[in-house]
Amino acid sequence: MNSAASRESAEVIVSQLQEIVGEANVRVSDEDFATFGRDWTRAVDPNPVAIVFPRSIEQVQAVIRRANDLEFGIVPSGGRTGLSGGAVAANGEVVLALDYMNAISGFDPIDRTVVCEAGVITEQLQQYAEEQGLFYPVDFASAGSSQIGGNISTNAGGIKVIRYGMTRDWVAGLKVVTGTGELLELNNGLLKNNAGYDLRQLFIGAEGTLGVVVEATIQLTRQPHDLTALVLGVPDFDALMKVFNQFQSGIDLTAFEFFSEQALQKVVEHQGLARPFESVTPFYCLLEFERLNEHVEEQAMAMFEAAVEQGWVVDGVMSQSLEQLKNLWRLREDISETISRWTPYKNDISTVISKVPEFLVAVENVVNARYPDFEIIWFGHIGDGNVHLNILKPDSLDKTTFFEQCSEVSLEVFDIVERFGGSVSAEHGVGLLKKPYLKYTRSAAEIAAMKAIKVVFDPKGVMNPGKVFD
Repeated sequence: MNSAASRESAEVIVSQLQEIVGEANVRVSDEDFATFGRDWTRAVDPNPVAIVFPRSIEQVQAVIRRANDLEFGIVPSGGRTGLSGGAVAANGEVVLALDYMNAISGFDPIDRTVVCEAGVITEQLQQYAEEQGLFYPVDFASAGSSQIGGNISTNAGGIKVIRYGMTRDWVAGLKVVTGTGELLELNNGLLKNNAGYDLRQLFIGAEGTLGVVVEATIQLTRQPHDLTALVLGVPDFDALMKVFNQFQSGIDLTAFEFFSEQALQKVVEHQGLARPFESVTPFYCLLEFERLNEHVEEQAMAMFEAAVEQGWVVDGVMSQSLEQLKNLWRLREDISETISRWTPYKNDISTVISKVPEFLVAVENVVNARYPDFEIIWFGHIGDGNVHLNILKPDSLDKTTFFEQCSEVSLEVFDIVERFGGSVSAEHGVGLLKKPYLKYTRSAAEIAAMKAIKVVFDPKGVMNPGKVFD
């Protein structure tokens, strides 16, 4: 299917969309195209034919059915915080923005579930859960703008995966509109349901290529008690994992993050934050746990002192208040926003936790050898094997040349990923940017199966065309 629209067909498409959702809910300005036609990536320029804002499931169904009739592509759009180009409309598609489908309803205190429309902001759900005395644990830096539908479509992870898992672990039920416009109601919030295939899991992480998530039943859990963070300075990658193993053996960690000295320097300089302590070390880890009682705190301090004696830790600090906890977390969470001004080339890669130190060294050696003048920023969720490699664009280099050079070195990085049995996209999805590299993580047989599944739910290929695979 050709998603590009001529001027004449564009006028027809816009007119047809206006009939479905009303003229006020179809936008065609250049400003709206720039805002709603892409995600946080800037490698591909947006070129949609229209932005449509449905306000009901029935309108979503009608738009998708019209896409089948007129043969135009649909790009589902949530908070547009993705980093792989999954929400980019570059070839005359219609952007289906779920912003106005943002109601929360159907809370059940016994089941601990809540029903959310796709446009509910992640932070909005977190606040709602807190008001009910409960907790929605999927959390990341973009929680204030990302939407639940987008989180589900990318199986978002974030900073607490080590304790709480990925988004898919909290989706008890789904309503999705397929590529034919059919509404499927999947799992209905059941904890136990072995009646055939669990189609819900196919749509979680499918990046809108099979259909549109329009509503979700989300599982909540108890609130954590007295969260406490330790930031520790460590001398090398290997020490990071020794610290992780030590603390994980004695405390139930809710997070274990890491970042480099270069990352810390950027955040301190541009966000006005204070360094955690005077000592300067190559890397830092931030670990979080529940201070359930004095024994837990004493145990944490004993493990810290033992790590110092072993030479795994140079210095450290423990949060003593909620405000200090938030500030320590900002040292890690503000990195992405801070480095965005350098147009970073991002690699979101993973391997099994036990191989992380060797994996990191291998990747860093390749990048430093190929581009010794490029600044490298490391950070990530090292407690679940997911690390983020960010190469910053020099001011003297134009964006096109920079991305071309980074793409070349990415092939060597992905060779390492393949050798370690890892993933070229741990949590950001495939979208447009990772599509050429899918073969490094998925076999030819797996990709063929994915394509066959897409044909079942989206036979005319109207849903997010050109994403994940061609």
